[in-house]
Amino acid sequence: MANQKEQNYANHVRTDVMFHQVLFPIAAICILLALWIVIKNFSLSSVELLLLAIALMLAALRLRAYATKLQDRIIRVEERLRLAALVPDNLRARIPELTEGQLIALRFASDAEASALVQRALNDRMSKDDIKKAIVNWRPDDFRV
Repeated sequence: MANQKEQNYANHVRTDVMFHQVLFPIAAICILLALWIVIKNFSLSSVELLLLAIALMLAALRLRAYATKLQDRIIRVEERLRLAALVPDNLRARIPELTEGQLIALRFASDAEASALVQRALNDRMSKDDIKKAIVNWRPDDFRV
């Protein structure tokens, strides 16, 4: 991954080409075509085709949501373990107070700045976006779904 551009707040959002640029547009086109067929030639089969296209779109969206939610759960565990090793004892007991969004955002913080950001996140109730903006030394996450 040495050839990749350095990750930062401006470019950290991940796009899944197969989902966002292939599967989703194809499913949307299928729904539109099926709707056009229903309008032009209403029949039980055309309605069935439309329902099938809608079901396939919903299935694709749910599968994407499940994968992202699972990854978020894994990130929470990883970050709790990492922070437990990095932060001082007085902060370690407060790690469970971090929200899911805060933990997910803290994965981008370098080890050197993690303690200070955890302290700020807890004291100032920082949002995940505020945490990401506050990171100076970005720790890339190149494996996000």
